[in-house]
Amino acid sequence: MCIEEQQKEICKKYLADFLKCDLSLKIGISLNIKSGVRPIHGVRVKEEKGTSGWYIWAGDYSDAPDFYVPLHGLHLYEWEKIILPYLGLPEGWRFLITEDYEDVWYDPEVLCEK
Repeated sequence: MCIEEQQKEICKKYLADFLKCDLSLKIGISLNIKSGVRPIHGVRVKEEKGTSGWYIWAGDYSDAPDFYVPLHGLHLYEWEKIILPYLGLPEGWRFLITEDYEDVWYDPEVLCEK
C-alpha cells in the first residue's frame, strides 16, 4: 500500500478529513528522531511559508530555540518511516506513536491564535 493510501486509512480510522502533505515542503523535527527515541509526537498547525505545518519530536518536548530543525518531508523515508502514515491528518490534529502504540486526536487549541 502506498503512503498516501496509508494516510487516508489513518484519517478514516480516526474520522478525520484527509489533507495531503506535500513532502517537498519542510517540517520542523527534533534531531533525536534519528536516534530512535520514543515516543514520537506530531502536531499539525497551519501551513505557511514553504512548510507543511507539521512539527514532530521524540521523547520530552523542549522550548530550546534549536529543538526543531527544518527538514523536507521526503527525508522521513530515511529518518523515520513510522511517521509517514500520519502526515495526511489535517491541521489541528496530533499523534503519539511507538512501534506498539498509537494515539491520534484532534486538538482545537493548536489552531488558536496567540
